[in-house]
Amino acid sequence: MARARTTVSLVLGSGGARGLAHIGVIRWLETHGFDIRCIAGSSMGALIGGIHAAGKLDVYAEWVSELERVDVLRLLDLSLNRHSLFKGERIMAKLEELIGRHEIDELPIRFTAVATDIERQREVWLSSGSLFDAIRASIAVPMVFAPVRRKGRLLVDGGLINPMPIAPALNDDCDLIIAVNLGAHAAHGEPANLVALPKDSDIDRGKDSNDLAEVVRGFVASLWPRGEDQGLHENPDLVVLMSRALDCMQTQITRLRLAAYSPDAVVEIPRDLCGFFEFHRAQELIAFGQAQAGEQLARLKRDRVDQPGR
Repeated sequence: MARARTTVSLVLGSGGARGLAHIGVIRWLETHGFDIRCIAGSSMGALIGGIHAAGKLDVYAEWVSELERVDVLRLLDLSLNRHSLFKGERIMAKLEELIGRHEIDELPIRFTAVATDIERQREVWLSSGSLFDAIRASIAVPMVFAPVRRKGRLLVDGGLINPMPIAPALNDDCDLIIAVNLGAHAAHGEPANLVALPKDSDIDRGKDSNDLAEVVRGFVASLWPRGEDQGLHENPDLVVLMSRALDCMQTQITRLRLAAYSPDAVVEIPRDLCGFFEFHRAQELIAFGQAQAGEQLARLKRDRVDQPGR
């Protein structure tokens, strides 16, 4: 008699490019006989989870694994307003080209993207309608990507309120809830994922550069009047400070969510694994996620072997 596959409700947390490790975790689960029936994701977790729910994760993984740093830079369309650094339209257009248009209600895997209603200060579960509209709202990191107006609500990154969206998985009829935490204890002490941005004097605005940090720093400097940034060079840079603040906030919220809901298993990904925009490191990040899943979910694999009826 064939062994029944253990069904999983997968919770994918937020964390920028670290979210590429989610791909490795998904691959490990599928390789070892786990059946992912439901996914809840926040921010990058929503992007990876939604693409997998649409059955296109291999297509995305192949594409992102070929990206170099300059390709990542070209996907970031600088905004000309004060709402955000980037519009986010170029990356979403590319993803729709790769993945196609999908309605969440029609996906083979149940999917929920979590966003934040910034005006009402509460989380929003997006489990119907356009898949990419939901993903775009969930990844709208304040100051980085422009917010999304949907059904009268102004939506931004889900990680602001719920970087570890376990609650949507609680009513799923799956055997296990497995969460992937992208904000685990830093492996190297001081976070290594924060780009050291150059000073104004280091930027040659007359020539092109493939350095993302220079572009971001130059954009921020153009909005910041000269003479009003005293002490900025001695203290953390604006973009670095914002990244550290978000990481700090999301780490604390995630700890509370994990303590409150206690999923069956958690795959821990260190928060200093890579920089927010380091998508050009996709191959190693995917491999890292797969290795971490193998180490941290070994007990679940043994339990399946020890229960012949399952």
